[in-house]
Amino acid sequence: MADESGTNPPSQENAASAPSTGPIAATPTAEEETRRSPLAGLPAQDRADALFRPRPPSDPSYGAGVEILAPMVRASTAPLRSLALSYGADLTYTEEIIDRSITSCDRVVNDELGTVDYVKNVSSFSRKVKDRMRKRGEVPVVLRIVPEAERGRLIYQMGTGESNLALPAALHVQADVDGVDINMGCPKKFSVSGGMGSALLSDPKRACDIIKTLRRNLEVPVSAKIRLLKDDASTVDFVRSLVQAGANAIAIHAREVGDAPTTPAKWDRLENVVKVLKGTESVPIILNGDLYTRDDMIRMRRKTTADGIMLARPALYNTSIFRKPPPSAGGEWVEGMYGYDSPLLEDKTSVVRSYLEQSVRYASNPKNTKYVLCEFMNNRRTPPRLVLSMPQRYPEGQTIDAVCRCKTIEDLCKLWDVKVSASSAPWKGDVGEWFHRQASEGADRKYDDRYFLDPEGLRKEREAKAQEGGEEKKEAMVGEEDIGRGEGTATNSGTCAKRPRLD
Repeated sequence: MADESGTNPPSQENAASAPSTGPIAATPTAEEETRRSPLAGLPAQDRADALFRPRPPSDPSYGAGVEILAPMVRASTAPLRSLALSYGADLTYTEEIIDRSITSCDRVVNDELGTVDYVKNVSSFSRKVKDRMRKRGEVPVVLRIVPEAERGRLIYQMGTGESNLALPAALHVQADVDGVDINMGCPKKFSVSGGMGSALLSDPKRACDIIKTLRRNLEVPVSAKIRLLKDDASTVDFVRSLVQAGANAIAIHAREVGDAPTTPAKWDRLENVVKVLKGTESVPIILNGDLYTRDDMIRMRRKTTADGIMLARPALYNTSIFRKPPPSAGGEWVEGMYGYDSPLLEDKTSVVRSYLEQSVRYASNPKNTKYVLCEFMNNRRTPPRLVLSMPQRYPEGQTIDAVCRCKTIEDLCKLWDVKVSASSAPWKGDVGEWFHRQASEGADRKYDDRYFLDPEGLRKEREAKAQEGGEEKKEAMVGEEDIGRGEGTATNSGTCAKRPRLD
């Protein structure tokens, strides 16, 4: 693995203790410049239109517009993004990564994996942490990008509350992404208490200042993902203020702050909002929330004339939802053609296996992989009325309990009968050695199997610890609010595996 200057980064043995003068500048080499996004050089709005507006399809009768994988904590990392693209997603978002987290990273070209890695600078880490990382061979990867698959199709989502923090983060990463999105919809305490996420919905002046600052200084488009506000007029006014500030695209989630994840999306409200906006604003508008079938996607886009759709939980239930009808299908779309039993969908076992293959391919953290698999296998955030239409059947008997008992990627591959060989993997050497080394890397993710096996018991335990007071007790309160809030946030430093050389 070599950094962008052509020199080698610290070896695995001394990576955690090597001196550092600060983050390495995120400037691609001349060779990388030749592989830049095909949109590079276009004005920001032209780039946004190319990204977020549907290309003329060969058969427009089936169009759902631009189809996007949403930013999801822990989930929207390289393996799932690559899988979604392979199934037909037009665009993917990274998971939300906090501004200061990405700014403090070094940009490293990982030649073995064919990725660009943003790696946490360890100079500020305690000696204890450095020693542990050195012993385990851990490298704290905050963001892993796959240029070959993602060039021209990747948006970095940032968690930020201040323009002076947002700008250096965006400048640091813009050479490797095709747009920067500001999270203005997350209602979790971690985001809101830091003035980020949905806190920006009640502070349009600050939200617009972030957009204006980024637009003045970036080459790539700037967008925002928001939620519905208290009423339609407030939502429309907020979106218009963002557009006037320079936003190149807007995604709107069909729920309000305070709505439970299982509360049905408020499609009637979003339909009204989008129709008004499409009548007056020229930027792309994207729909998000409870689009669990291709029928849903097509129906809502036709009702609203939005430019595209964004999928989060539906893509976790079955990532092959991005598979599109072949051009030869012909004919008009008929309601019910692509429902929960759509012929386009792959069976869930095949999707899980494909995800595991991508996780091995891109050296995913084992705990992170377990988390995503458990999300694949449960309907805990699905509106109750939809659960019966979304069965969790695995003919070979795999269960969440069995997944949680796995300790390594190798264990997970055995459980799902995923065969990995040296000839099919991006490394040379003994596959067993790779699995052994990988198992010891990235082991410090704050994750507990009880998050899926006993969520109520885990919640009560963490509440009790929080009530005892003290920073160490608060640190134990890592739950749904901040598990995976971007690898490398203040509450989750997110050590991910760097594949060691085996040749």
